[in-house]
Amino acid sequence: MEVLNYKQIASVLAISITFCAYYPYVRTIVQGKIKPHVFTWVIWSITTFIVFLAQVNSHAGAGAWPVGVSAVITICVALLAYSKRADSSVARTDWLFFIAALSSLPFWYITADPLWAVVILTIVDMLGFAPTYRKVYRDPFGDDPWFYAQFTVSHILVIVAMDQYSITTTLFPVAMLVACLLITVMILVRRRSLSAAD
Repeated sequence: MEVLNYKQIASVLAISITFCAYYPYVRTIVQGKIKPHVFTWVIWSITTFIVFLAQVNSHAGAGAWPVGVSAVITICVALLAYSKRADSSVARTDWLFFIAALSSLPFWYITADPLWAVVILTIVDMLGFAPTYRKVYRDPFGDDPWFYAQFTVSHILVIVAMDQYSITTTLFPVAMLVACLLITVMILVRRRSLSAAD
């Protein structure tokens, strides 16, 4: 029986954290307590899945596993949100993000290098965090810092698990790590400042 090396262990831990983080979220969708924006989750599904393919293509090894699992989960959330008749409104910016995400494939094909696809998709995902930053700044008690803290740890483990380190394999998880860490810190700082003001 083959023993897992430390990179594979880091990957398995990252996948476990991903499941733990998403489970309560998916459960609240099933219960009808929240209605996620369908188109947003479709965009995240596309970006995460293409990044996973780019990482596999660039020999990320076990480091790509959690990204692949996350892609499958985001696809499931998008389908679940659609089946529950969640928010399906589509704004102009949603279409812009969608087209930008799809445009990454021709760049990859033309250049024969997945780097440009990863760069485009990372930018799309980072821009997608802007409404969340505004939301948690206005209402830090309306979001769970633990959710984002788990993803911060998960992305650290993803980076540790990489077999090959390059911009193509690490840009996306590093950007997501920073984004999740900033949201976690913002929620905690804003909660403290608002509580102190009362």
